[in-house]
Amino acid sequence: MSGFEAEAREARDFLAAHPDIEFFEMFFTSLAGVPRGKRLRRSEVMKLYEGSAFLPGSIVAVDILGADCEDTGMVWETGDADRIARAVPGGIVPAPWIGEDAAQVMCSLHDLGGEVTPFDPRAVLQRVLDRFAADGLTPMVACEMEFYLVESRRGRVSLRSSPFTRRKPTANEAHGLPETEDAADFLRALWKAADAQGVPVEGASSEASPGQLELTLHHKADALAAGDDAVLFKRMAKGVARPLGCEATFMAKPFADIAGSGMHIHMSMLDAQGANIFASEAAEGTEQLRHAIGGMARTMADAMAVLAPNANSFRRYVARSYAPVSPTWGINNRTVALRIPAGSAASRRVEHRVAGADANPYLALAVVLAGAHYGLTNKADPGAMTHGDGYSAPVAAGDPLPTDWLKAIDRFQASSVMREYLGDAFVDLYATVKRTEQARFNAVVTSLDHDWYLQNA
Repeated sequence: MSGFEAEAREARDFLAAHPDIEFFEMFFTSLAGVPRGKRLRRSEVMKLYEGSAFLPGSIVAVDILGADCEDTGMVWETGDADRIARAVPGGIVPAPWIGEDAAQVMCSLHDLGGEVTPFDPRAVLQRVLDRFAADGLTPMVACEMEFYLVESRRGRVSLRSSPFTRRKPTANEAHGLPETEDAADFLRALWKAADAQGVPVEGASSEASPGQLELTLHHKADALAAGDDAVLFKRMAKGVARPLGCEATFMAKPFADIAGSGMHIHMSMLDAQGANIFASEAAEGTEQLRHAIGGMARTMADAMAVLAPNANSFRRYVARSYAPVSPTWGINNRTVALRIPAGSAASRRVEHRVAGADANPYLALAVVLAGAHYGLTNKADPGAMTHGDGYSAPVAAGDPLPTDWLKAIDRFQASSVMREYLGDAFVDLYATVKRTEQARFNAVVTSLDHDWYLQNA
C-alpha cells in the first residue's frame, strides 16, 4: 500500500469512527508558523487525500499577517498558481474546542506534479533529517512551550484581568501551585484536546511571571512528528483559551518588565541500534555531545533569524532573564544557551534554550538540528564550558548573536551552513519575506513616536 493509499484509508476509518463530525478545518503552516487554510464540509474532506484540494501557491510566502510579499516572485510572476494541499499522515484529528462536530486536517503543499514544495516548513525540516538518516542517526527531540494567558481588548493587553486574578500582576509566580489552580479550567480543556489529537502534552507549571505557563511535549524519535506536535499544541492552546475569555499568546516578549516566552528544544541522538550516542556517566556526556554542542554554538548567530523571527523577538534577549544572549554552554545551568540537564547517563541530552515561543517549530527544529549535524560532521569544538553566570561569560565558540532583526536576516541569508542544510531557494525566500515584514513594521507610526517626538522634536 502506497503512502497516499494508507492516508486515504486513515481518513475513511476516521470518518467511519466519527459519523457526527460534519466540518473539517484543513490548514497549512506558513513560514511564520501561522496555520492558514479553509473550512470544509464532510463531503469534501477526501479531496485532501486524492490530490484534488488546492491552495494558492503564494500562501507559502505571506507575511505574519497573511499579506502577500511581492518581492518573493511567488505572486504576480507565477499568476499565483495553485498548489495541491494534501493531508499529512496522522493529520486528521478531532478539534473539540471548535465543536463536537468539528475536526482538523494538517496539510503539506505539493506542486502539480506531486512533489512537496521545498518552501513547506515540514519539507525544510525533513531535508535536515535526511542528512542524519544518511549517517545512520536519529534525533530524539522534545519541545517545552512557554506562553501567557492574557485578556486583549481594543489592542490593549492585560494580565490583571487574565485567569490569574488572585495574584498581583508584578509578583514572581515561578512554580506556584495556586497559579496553576487558577488556570485549571484552561488546563483541563487543553489536556482534553491534546488527548483527542494524540499530542503528548505532559504536566504544567507556572513560570516566572503572572499568567505565564510552561508545558512540555513528550520526546519523540521522529523530529517531524515532534514539530507537528508543537504546531498542534500552539493551535489548540489558542483554541481552548478563547471560550474561557482569554488569549494564549506565544509572543516572545508581550510585556517589557517581566519574562519573555521561549521554546526550549531538548535533543539526544540515537544510532542505528537505538542507543543514545550522547549517553555517558560523565555529566558532560560524550565527545559526540560536545561536537553537537560545538556545531550549534558555531551556527547559532546564523540561525537567529529563525529562532527570533520577529521584531518583538529581540526584546526577549535581556541579561539575567533566562533568555540566553550568547552561544554559551554548561552543565545543569539555566543561564547558558546550550544546557546539559542533570539526569541519568541514558537520558544525557542538550537543551537548546534560544528560540522564542514565536518561532515556527519546524524551522526552529531544522536550524537547531542543522547545527548539531554540522558539529558532529566537522567535530566542532564547543570551547570552554561556562560555570556560574552565563550572562557574564565570554563567547567560547561561534560569534556573538545578532542584536536586531535586520542584522539577523542578513546573517542568515549570507550563511553557507544554512544554505547547505535548508537550501538556497528557501533561505532566499525566507529572507525576502522577513525583510518585507521588517519594512512594513518600521513603516507604522506608533503611539511611542507621538509620546517621544510630537512635542519634543
